[in-house]
Amino acid sequence: MDGGSGEDFGPWLARQLRRTGMNQADLAERVGLTRAAVSAWITGRATPREETMRAIAAVFGLDHVSVHARTTDVVSSRPVSWYHRPAYADGGRDFGNAATFAFEADVEVLAREATQNSLDERLDRAKAVRVRYTLHELTGEALARFREAIAWDSLFPHYEAAAAQEQKVGRVIAEGLRDMYERDRLVLLRVDDYNAAGLTGDDYEDGRFAAVVRRQLDSHKSDASAGGSYGLGKATLWATSWLGMVLINSTLSVPHEGRTERRLVGRLELPWRVVDDKAWAGPAWFGEPDTTPGSENVARSWWADEETVESLHLTRESPDPGTSFLIVGAHDVASMAADASGGEERADEEETVQAMHDRLVEALGRNFWAAMTAGRNRTPLLEASVRTLRNGHVIIDEERVEPQRVQPSRTRALKAYLDGETVDRMTETGQVAMARVPLRVPPLRGGRGIVEHEAVLLVTAAEDLDGKPNQVTTMRGNRMVIRTARVPDLPLGTTPFQAVLLAGHAVGEDAENADLAEAFLRASEPPEHNKWVQTDELRALYSATAHRRISEFTRATNTAVREIVGRAKEREPGGSKVLRDLLGLDTGSTPPSSRGGRVPTIRGLDAALDEAGAWRVRAEIRLPASQDPWLMTPVAKFDVLSGGRPSVRWAEIVAGQNCELVDGRLRFKAGARTASFSGVTDVSTHPVRAELAGLIVELQRSREGAA
Repeated sequence: MDGGSGEDFGPWLARQLRRTGMNQADLAERVGLTRAAVSAWITGRATPREETMRAIAAVFGLDHVSVHARTTDVVSSRPVSWYHRPAYADGGRDFGNAATFAFEADVEVLAREATQNSLDERLDRAKAVRVRYTLHELTGEALARFREAIAWDSLFPHYEAAAAQEQKVGRVIAEGLRDMYERDRLVLLRVDDYNAAGLTGDDYEDGRFAAVVRRQLDSHKSDASAGGSYGLGKATLWATSWLGMVLINSTLSVPHEGRTERRLVGRLELPWRVVDDKAWAGPAWFGEPDTTPGSENVARSWWADEETVESLHLTRESPDPGTSFLIVGAHDVASMAADASGGEERADEEETVQAMHDRLVEALGRNFWAAMTAGRNRTPLLEASVRTLRNGHVIIDEERVEPQRVQPSRTRALKAYLDGETVDRMTETGQVAMARVPLRVPPLRGGRGIVEHEAVLLVTAAEDLDGKPNQVTTMRGNRMVIRTARVPDLPLGTTPFQAVLLAGHAVGEDAENADLAEAFLRASEPPEHNKWVQTDELRALYSATAHRRISEFTRATNTAVREIVGRAKEREPGGSKVLRDLLGLDTGSTPPSSRGGRVPTIRGLDAALDEAGAWRVRAEIRLPASQDPWLMTPVAKFDVLSGGRPSVRWAEIVAGQNCELVDGRLRFKAGARTASFSGVTDVSTHPVRAELAGLIVELQRSREGAA
């Protein structure tokens, strides 16, 4: 709640002095007391008496109740406006913020980075942080009212000057202006989070507010298991705006200046420019002009009234702490390309907003399904949804992202772990096998001794909706997906599966050495947080060879997966028929050659039945070293319950990497070590329905093949 206690009178009084341009001596003179008395009020050492409170109210033109409640500010003598940073005195010029070029202008990237930041700022650890994305297209009168609210007329000369430049940022701004004026529309994309810390702290000193609004490359993470560490992710907010503009409304978890609700500010990223014969450095801020000595006229955050918040489309739905970021002129290169692929040069407005909506939902599901998964007695870390409006009216209803719908197999695996329902060995459909994988965490530079952290590996049968099978998905503390990669060298005939690797605090808050594992893995992530590899930070904090522990961890994980799926394959043939069917997919051996048996071999085979009952397969091939090309014939056979293995014809063969099709045979490129091809079996040659048999694919030597 805002205001009301004696402790917040000092910050409230200091704010009123700043808004009116008065100093402590001015107020002391008007209420007939000393400057020392006013100083004591502001620092919290004393509180004015009742009659003095009335005198203070009269000075500011407020009623007596407002001074006691501290929920109302005096009308500022200096209205909210844009402050543009003057050009550098040494003649330096910045043609854009380099941090915004670290990521693509892509709503999928935005969803990953912004949602990760919200997860990192989760306040009540017993509840989920709730994140909502709202696409809002403004046209006509609604657009005109919004432009008036952001003082567009004062900004336009700066945009015009920036758009006239031939640098990349200028071209992007020019396209944004063209989109707004020629099509009479502006897309706003708002990211709201609830149960988050909010932008706490002073406008200029260390804190969350200054890290986001004032600074670059300041991560300011309060949790060791936080996803971010470079301070680059916030730049995706500005990168997603044609106009480089983001407006912010934050509800604070800790009062600032005695208040918590409706702390507003805006930031604009423009290149160096000249307007009215004066040079400007680049960024600008939207706020209340400061009167503090040393910061005169700099735009600082202000406590807005509800009407102002509504006019800026920043109204929050509840008083829960958190922040709303409004991206002005949002665009998504990937969505526009997807819409344009339909044949039209430019996509229809609604189609573009629809594409952005769909891509946001898809990105949230793919990257945060684990954070949104709950256990029987465990709340999820995250709830996420997307909705789309036009001029205040809903055109796409709010769509909550459901992890079990977008990632059914992986969600099943994680839920089984959270509920304590994993097994050592899969014997029934739907079971989840668990194994422990050691991560040897090296000491920091100058330290001694490697410690071991046990990560958790989960494996379950794959379902079609999860995408490609036989993958392992890795994550740590906040359960954002770090990487999804294929498990190499799987046993032939492996049941399609999905695997999940939990490390650090993802194993559990009390897992042994989880803090050390989190710090180590976090240091091994690049700015995109999409893999664990050697990084400058890893080398600086640990040692030049610390990345070898990552390689060991990856190998141990893949080995553990192969052991689990290998045990499943070795089940007795009298077991569950459903499981026998799942394991019917197999790959055959390749006939030996005259040179020690070194011939192309199938290292991985993905296969699925299509609606017509045909097998659709994709094979990955390992090629021995050879200066000559290999010529091989792919052969498909049915592994039926009795009798021999009848061959079936191919309806289609498609050459892949390092491969070409020559008269129905595969010619693998000389010197290549890997290759691939795909194919579809001819249903008319199937001796039995495909679901009643397993499939075996062999590579047979052709006479012209390399020897």
